[in-house]
Amino acid sequence: MVAAFLFARAGVRTIVLEKHADFLRDFRGDTVHPSTLDLFGELGLLEALLARRHDKVQSIGAVIGGRVYQIADFRRLPGRARFIAMMPQWHFLDFVAERARLLPAFSLRMGAEIVGLIVGSQRVEGVRLANGEMIRASLVIAADGRSSILRNAAGLPRQDLGAPIDVLWFRVPKERTPDNRTQGYIDRGEMIVTIDRGDYFQCARVIEKGAARTIQAAGVERFRADVAAAVPALASDIGAITTWDDVKLLAVSLDRLSRWHRPGLLAIGDAAHAMSPVGGVGINLAIQDAVAAANILAAPLSKGVNPDPLLGGVQRRRLFPVKVIQAIQRVVHRSVIGAAMRNQAPRAPAILRLLQIVPSLQGLPARLLGLGIRREHIRSPDAAQQKASLGGSPSSR
Repeated sequence: MVAAFLFARAGVRTIVLEKHADFLRDFRGDTVHPSTLDLFGELGLLEALLARRHDKVQSIGAVIGGRVYQIADFRRLPGRARFIAMMPQWHFLDFVAERARLLPAFSLRMGAEIVGLIVGSQRVEGVRLANGEMIRASLVIAADGRSSILRNAAGLPRQDLGAPIDVLWFRVPKERTPDNRTQGYIDRGEMIVTIDRGDYFQCARVIEKGAARTIQAAGVERFRADVAAAVPALASDIGAITTWDDVKLLAVSLDRLSRWHRPGLLAIGDAAHAMSPVGGVGINLAIQDAVAAANILAAPLSKGVNPDPLLGGVQRRRLFPVKVIQAIQRVVHRSVIGAAMRNQAPRAPAILRLLQIVPSLQGLPARLLGLGIRREHIRSPDAAQQKASLGGSPSSR
């Protein structure tokens, strides 16, 4: 959606195809990091975005063995957006769609399920929909997630980096508090993250890969008891989990394509590199990809230039930060989560103990989580402003 907004903003006729009738999906990434907020600031849309209902997370901590440790303090970051905005993804997507619809070159089709590609003799020429319709395009951007149909249809090679964990998502009701109480808990061989969504916690119980069936076989009462023991703050309301229908499994993937493109097609976001939920960085890396793609491709496409020779530049621009973040996630999987799940009485890593002794150092993990590596800035053109500066009117194409 962000990529489409930026391409249409540059005057490139752009169609977003969404297979569902709406964006309403629970247990999706809701963490809008400072890097993304800063991008909307550069577009002049930050105040309007933050007018949507959201909660601010200014610091992140963890409770390990009953002791609270502060990890990242986003108030130490530069710029205006010194917090993570917790905003349901459907609100975020609705906001981008509303702004994009103001652009003559943008269109959005809901209920449009892609089932395959149109492949010519030299390049990808468009997509095929489930209703038999064919839509032709000079460039197809595969932004259809970790189970990407387009990526698979294009035959792009994928490297599986291995993820030793899965996540069980569930909701626990709570009273709304003036401060956001997002927190991670490590204790009794459990790791549970509670994301404060105002009147409920969106909770993630990290489990060993493939352990969901064993946990389900033990019964929902045992599930509630284990969660309450690890996170006493949830004990009074954990009864809201009545059946396994209240618990959703996220099969965690960690992979990346060795080639993100072929003539006529470019993969970005989870379609190019599935991220672990560690750090909640997936949505923000995907948006960074979108900005890089627009920075490199939007102006040439607006002039009718063949984009194929430029597609590799997007991968070269974005591959380094993806590799670094995935390497960090693999270390966390092995050295933090793995150790926590093996140890009934965990001890905080030395780096966490150091962050408590020298609080100013909490700005470093905040910078890594909040701003990322090699972050992007808006450099794609604005067709309306260009027309106005030349004394004309914005294009209606």
